[in-house]
Amino acid sequence: MTGIITKLALAGALALSPAALAQDYDLVLNNGRVIDPETGLDAIRHVGIRDDEIAIISETPLEGARTIDATGRIVAPGFIDLHGHGQNTPSGRMQALDGVTTTLELESGVLPVSDFYARAAEEGRPINYGAAASWAHARIAAVMDVEPDADTYWFFRYIGDPRWQTELADDQRLSAILRHINTGLEEGGLGVGILLGYAPGISRGEYHAVNALAAARDVPTFTHARFLSAIEPQSSYEGFQEMVAVAASTGAHMHISHLNSISLSDIDRIAEMIEGAQANGVNITVEAYPYGAGATGIGAAMFRGDNWRDRMGGIEYSDFTVQGVPLDEERFNDLQENAPGTGIVVHFLNPDERPEHQAYLDRSILFPGGAIASDGGPWALGSERLTGDIWPIPEDAHSHPRSAGTYARFLRIYARERGVIDWPEAVAKASFYPARILSDAVPQMRRKGRLQPGMDADIVVFDPETVADRATFERPAQASVGFDYVIVNGTVLVDGGELDTSVLPGRPVRGTVASGAE
Repeated sequence: MTGIITKLALAGALALSPAALAQDYDLVLNNGRVIDPETGLDAIRHVGIRDDEIAIISETPLEGARTIDATGRIVAPGFIDLHGHGQNTPSGRMQALDGVTTTLELESGVLPVSDFYARAAEEGRPINYGAAASWAHARIAAVMDVEPDADTYWFFRYIGDPRWQTELADDQRLSAILRHINTGLEEGGLGVGILLGYAPGISRGEYHAVNALAAARDVPTFTHARFLSAIEPQSSYEGFQEMVAVAASTGAHMHISHLNSISLSDIDRIAEMIEGAQANGVNITVEAYPYGAGATGIGAAMFRGDNWRDRMGGIEYSDFTVQGVPLDEERFNDLQENAPGTGIVVHFLNPDERPEHQAYLDRSILFPGGAIASDGGPWALGSERLTGDIWPIPEDAHSHPRSAGTYARFLRIYARERGVIDWPEAVAKASFYPARILSDAVPQMRRKGRLQPGMDADIVVFDPETVADRATFERPAQASVGFDYVIVNGTVLVDGGELDTSVLPGRPVRGTVASGAE
């Protein structure tokens, strides 16, 4: 009898031994500085991952099938980009090396939404993905009598055509626009993307109606403001007033895209207006990126009309570049007339040389509760966009450097070098705040942007002393450094600073309307 008891006791001890417990975790991150913005945790902890979920945050070291020593590193929720136009595999891989685990196409959106998700699922994605329903696609379809394509940049084919940008919608057309958008929401759209600045001539009533639809479906709208100007009337300030008024009157959750680039030098007054609206219960959220230059098509409406250069603060033609080459007036006019979809980078602020411009940028980046979002795009060689299973991205490929370095640049400049923000708040702006912005309408986002048991195992492990962007305007195709591990749905995608091209662990993120979740 004693022998049996002894054997049972030994079996129990073995069952609880570290070797046996190790099998409970597929992956363990030990000894890292774990930051969870929602709970305020900021301490040395040990993270156990099982399948695609965080299983435990422990005060004592753990063992697993694989154990990573994160000593000297910050372990944080994976970064969530609310404004990623580069919805393909090469773009996602470059973003993964910048700490991004989820990238969403929200400002522009797509149609048909079902086609977008189907294509992404068929190809596979390195990081999580999703999209809003596109008002611009819907409007072009209704006005131009064409079928939209689920390519983010489909609307660029019509970027120089004033018909969809200025023709007012009668009841029949407005109904068609709203029907397209509603179908996109039914198919999984995360809200409604509204490129209002690309069609500033449309009626205020149409913009109001689109937001009213979003409010009725309990989804956000993501707006590029109507105007880009520091001069009244039709100023950026007026564009923000419209967004505040529409949000207040419809009850829609109004998310403002790239607060930094659309506000120009008027950011202080605009920020005060937004903060005042928030204090009075208007549901407005914002995002910004840490660069003084934007990117779009040269035929955009904001670069046309009377005195547009003066309205943008006296911008010069040489402030526009194509594949890194500054333009002159002749080349600018030729491209705008004959190739309006040509991608350009436009330098609207010069924070490196003008302190007041850095202050403008800071006001947007440091806006309370605001998210960091890249507004990054795809990569191209000449006029050919890079798609498919391509890696590495060729050194001479072009895009805006924000497509590669947004998050590392933000962490480097604002947290490490200037110290104007602490690490927990920096992590929150890159992960928790964007997740929180979407949490009401997108149930999946309630499990992201957080480092807690039961949350999705989307995690970044980075070195706060070395994390840095390398992408420049001259050589944008340079991946960030300092992100040692990037884990997507429990799968190690960036391993020891190197991208694993054999895995595509990204999953779709869909909205409440399609999922029926509460």
